Amino acid sequence: MKIVAGFIRTPEGRAALIRAIEETQLRDAELLVVHSMRGGQRDELEQVIEYREEFEALERRLADSGIRYRLVEYARGNAPSEDLLQASRDEEADLIVIGLRRRSPVGKLVLGSNSQDILLHADCAVLAVKASPTDA
Repeated sequence: MKIVAGFIRTPEGRAALIRAIEETQLRDAELLVVHSMRGGQRDELEQVIEYREEFEALERRLADSGIRYRLVEYARGNAPSEDLLQASRDEEADLIVIGLRRRSPVGKLVLGSNSQDILLHADCAVLAVKASPTDA
């Protein structure tokens, strides 16, 4: 079994990753963690360094956990949902784990929704996880 989760530094992203690790352990599966950067944008160096440090810390944590895992990073200019969906198809994933946050209908219309895109277009099961109210 293969499980795919995105990497994003938000309470919702962290909650999804924790749950993806739990599901991986429970099902003796392999976890693929996808970090999607837009690329080509003028990201501030400090933000890129912070992401890199947290991604490296995640790799150490996963190595210590004993689960089978892989980390991939994309900077192809795609929306994170596109990269996550493509990775799940390429890997023939059985499950995608995503984090959800509350947004107003207007916010969804104006900004779009990566979670909604994944829920609507995934070829496999999707587990949607909310962060606890204390983490948000």
